[in-house]
Amino acid sequence: MNESAAPGGMTSVMERNIRTLVERRQREELEEPREVRLADAITRFTGSMAFVYIHALLFGGWIVANLPSVPWPKFDPTFVVLAMFASVEAIFLSTFVLISQNRMQERADKRADLNLQISLLGEHEITRLISLVKRIAEKQGVEASRDPELHELEQDVAPEKVLDALQTKEAQLDEGNSAQQRF
Repeated sequence: MNESAAPGGMTSVMERNIRTLVERRQREELEEPREVRLADAITRFTGSMAFVYIHALLFGGWIVANLPSVPWPKFDPTFVVLAMFASVEAIFLSTFVLISQNRMQERADKRADLNLQISLLGEHEITRLISLVKRIAEKQGVEASRDPELHELEQDVAPEKVLDALQTKEAQLDEGNSAQQRF
């Protein structure tokens, strides 16, 4: 396998993969509904220092304008309107953040599924290579080809069995921890 080096010391395959992933991400972002893009934009802005500065200025000005010591008429002397404004804003901002987090979780789930598929494919390919190399080693009379561990490594991994075993082990540990806590 001869991979030509692309600029920056990366292989052309890596360069192609990066380009493909960036293009796909951009395409998915363009396909998002307008409401989702708006929620993301609001979330990005509210997570910025500009948002903090604007609020410090507005709330600070509001508070100073309504202090008992200032000589002009107060429009919110008990700060009830300010508190209501801040509460309503917090409700909307938390909703926008939750929308963005849900979308980020969906993306993370897609990436996890892709990583799992790639790992399973890699595991399958490695298993086949081990089997092939073992047969070559056997024909050549290489002592290592009789290693008992190779037989185990030649077996395909069944992901559902691994997940079942993990769940069983976790349940056993949970039962053990529950039993210890009762005593």
